[in-house]
Amino acid sequence: MLTERQLEVMLSVVYEYIRSGESVGSRTVSRRYLTGHSSATIRNEMSDLEEMGFLKQPHTSSGRVPTTLGYRLYVDSVLQRVDSSKYSKDWIKGLGEHHKGIEDALESASEILSRVSNYVGVAAVTPLDKVKFQRVDFVRLGERKVLLLVVLQGGLVHQKVTSLPWDMTQENLDDLSRKINAFAGCEWTEIKKSLKAYIMEELQDYKSACAAALRELEGIMVSPSIKAFTGSMSHMLNLPDFQDLSRIQALYEFLEQEEGMAELVKSCSKEGINVVIGEENESPAMKRSALVAASTVCNGQMTMIGVVGPERMDYEKVITMIDRVLRTMDPGPEEEAE
Repeated sequence: MLTERQLEVMLSVVYEYIRSGESVGSRTVSRRYLTGHSSATIRNEMSDLEEMGFLKQPHTSSGRVPTTLGYRLYVDSVLQRVDSSKYSKDWIKGLGEHHKGIEDALESASEILSRVSNYVGVAAVTPLDKVKFQRVDFVRLGERKVLLLVVLQGGLVHQKVTSLPWDMTQENLDDLSRKINAFAGCEWTEIKKSLKAYIMEELQDYKSACAAALRELEGIMVSPSIKAFTGSMSHMLNLPDFQDLSRIQALYEFLEQEEGMAELVKSCSKEGINVVIGEENESPAMKRSALVAASTVCNGQMTMIGVVGPERMDYEKVITMIDRVLRTMDPGPEEEAE
């Protein structure tokens, strides 16, 4: 349990380190933040905080910098000033109202968050356990080549080019689409048997090709698919934390992979504003980075918008920024009543 003075020292060190990027000495804290305490007193407190795991000393003769535990203490103090319970679960609908759809809205949000924060804006939407679809289309691209388009509930779109055992006409593909779309709004597990029976009875000549098409469709419907959007990373190149190009390359590759974004969404499963810092991240690529994100469940999907940056992120700025975004997107009582 920290004393009040230790807490003041700790928060001062984190704030100064975020501001300057330089290790923080007791004299700096005494002069700029805690003017009523001597440098020697603050040095003793910093030594105790280091023993408790909140601070670390990069070099013997240098000042101190926060550990992940120290950042967590600071972030929790910032979050106490943000009441995420005031947001309705429908804030993502507010974002979608001003765009062509949820995907366009999330892509725009990731770019805006990148530009305003100077870090990397991210956004993602992923179906929860039971996925329902709105529409399926098969488009003949050439002999035995078919483009599969699937629109899931909530507007999430998936597309995949697949090869069939033999060629099918667009007319036959349209027949299969119409039969599947008659079950729009149903769960995949509910309609699979009916579709197989339809293929066996009415599309006997093409049953192998249709069965292959259905297997591709099932792969989309039952896999933990995710649609992710990442804003520009160019701002990050100017940060001293990312002068090591191998580090930013590893982060870029992580964010570009579906598995990486799925990890970020999983880490933000709690609705409201989530912050995952440094060593709290499971992926090695994120161990020296941080994520501030807001998540909600809408139309059977987990939706997330957020910012990825260095562990030395300006948390207060980013949390405040996302708070404002949520306020903008959150439908007010009058809108909800309508």
